[in-house]
Amino acid sequence: MSRLEVKMPGQAQAVVEQLYRNMERRIAASPPGLCPVDMALNFLNLCQAQTCGKCVPCRIGLTQLSNMIREVLEGEPELKILDRIEATAQVIVDTADCAIGIDAANLVLMGLKGFRDDYEEHILHHRCLGSLKNPVPCVALCPAGVDIPGYISLVNEGRCADAVRLIRKDNPFPTACAYICEHPCEARCRRNMVDDALNIRGLKRYAVDHAGNVPQPKKAPATGKSVAIIGGGPGGLSAAYYLALMGHKVTVYEQQTKLGGMMRYGIPSYRFPREKLDAEIDSILSLGIEVKTGVKVGQDVTFDQLRKEHDCLYISIGAHTDKKTGIEGEDSQGVISAVEMLRRIGDEEMPDFTGQNVAVIGGGNVAMDVTRSAIRLGAAKVTCVYRRRQEDMTAQQEEVEGAIAEGAEVLTLQAPLKIEADENGHVTALWTQPQIIGEMDKAGRPRPNTASVEPLRIPADTVIVAIGQGIESRGLEESGIKIQRGGNVDANTSTQIPDMEGVFAGGDCVTGPATVIRAIAAGKAAAANIDEYLGFNHEIKVDVTVPAAWSKGIHPHGRVNSSERDASERKCDFQCIECGMTDEEAAQESARCLRCDHFGYGNFKGGRVEKW
Repeated sequence: MSRLEVKMPGQAQAVVEQLYRNMERRIAASPPGLCPVDMALNFLNLCQAQTCGKCVPCRIGLTQLSNMIREVLEGEPELKILDRIEATAQVIVDTADCAIGIDAANLVLMGLKGFRDDYEEHILHHRCLGSLKNPVPCVALCPAGVDIPGYISLVNEGRCADAVRLIRKDNPFPTACAYICEHPCEARCRRNMVDDALNIRGLKRYAVDHAGNVPQPKKAPATGKSVAIIGGGPGGLSAAYYLALMGHKVTVYEQQTKLGGMMRYGIPSYRFPREKLDAEIDSILSLGIEVKTGVKVGQDVTFDQLRKEHDCLYISIGAHTDKKTGIEGEDSQGVISAVEMLRRIGDEEMPDFTGQNVAVIGGGNVAMDVTRSAIRLGAAKVTCVYRRRQEDMTAQQEEVEGAIAEGAEVLTLQAPLKIEADENGHVTALWTQPQIIGEMDKAGRPRPNTASVEPLRIPADTVIVAIGQGIESRGLEESGIKIQRGGNVDANTSTQIPDMEGVFAGGDCVTGPATVIRAIAAGKAAAANIDEYLGFNHEIKVDVTVPAAWSKGIHPHGRVNSSERDASERKCDFQCIECGMTDEEAAQESARCLRCDHFGYGNFKGGRVEKW
């Protein structure tokens, strides 16, 4: 019998593992704008090194693909080489024996279809489109294009009021985004190459909490032009803010009794305190914006009437209608939509779930909001049912973990089957069909399939449906506005509605339900486009000097994460659950910024950006 030895990792293996980790960090920190042709070649070579090379498609085909893409980057090919690349990749997808070779070729196909302009630019002009844009990762991924390195450096110097002024240049809701933004800017933070992304939202929270009262900038001289904003949510108010700064007269028409849209009627106060929201809205309105609440356009005032009274219109209605599951028993008493529940909470009409068993259907942030709200409203047990796995939930992971910490039960791989009701028509239980995870869909998420397991009965006194929201577009369609399939308003990339002079639209009513920061970005873009349409070219500037870049903080260092109140305490009220950074934490975390606006690829070589 041969002697067995315990395998111990040697120095060579440790170096290889470190190289893998470093490569993963660089991939995680790759910003938009990097050359997709160059990336395709590198990923293809990486995949090729992982194949066994036994089948001809992998052994020869992947090598041919690599050579052709390298020729696009370095040679003098003709445009017809792109057809050869596509045909070769398709053959490999159809004939390769293993998933590694198939995925490698699929990667090339996806890149060629999505970035054909970049391939053609290399062939025709021997240059990369990505290098012409030079984005700073965090700024590029912020929908509103906020100067993130700039305000982080201001926080580091203790100039919080100036940080708020700089943020407002591109985002009139610094407080809202400090509390509720999903921080897409952190996804490609280059600090990932060293240790971990900066806590950008946490630093913004520190800035707004320590800035004090920061007055709004002065408005431009009056233009004599009038703009109507339909919808008083984040998108509508953002457009109103910038248009007012430009000197236009702005009137906001809002159907609800209060402004704020989904910030008020879709986000519970434990995430964003109402006094903070009210203060931020009041600050925006201080620019002289006129508001008419409780007005339903199409009923209280006609769309044509608004067009006659104003020079331009901006439609920014939110996604305030609920979607149905379509299962048996959905019309039973005790079945409510998440939209209805959160609207009541926004109007401070708190439902009473004392002692009840509550079942929530859905896996997004809204589902987590109503799950955690139901706990605070006295429910004895709250069960969140989702048809996919927990890692497939669209809710932020910290929201899911927070709900579980507060006592919610999350049942995954359970598809709603029917709602059981008693003889009086009131809910008694939710039945679900267990699922088994399956193949990936087009979006890269695995599809759930029915499992060979008996249905599960979940006792419930109330069932809350949180599977998405829709747009109430019936009134708009009657006014002649073209509505796309799915209920969204048809507007082009410049936010203008085709064939309707002076009418613009943006936000949820165009894209479908999205985040607050995306609605803000749409409102900002619409304001610039409306200003140009009215014959002006105003620039939004800020009189803030950003500190000179420094080259410290280069050593690996742990990230400061935001903390929360104890779960046993916070689940009993609607007070803010998140704790802000201390002075020490903010100073330490802001010092980790690599100042990509000054150092490295994508820096602001021509000075700070002041114009959209």
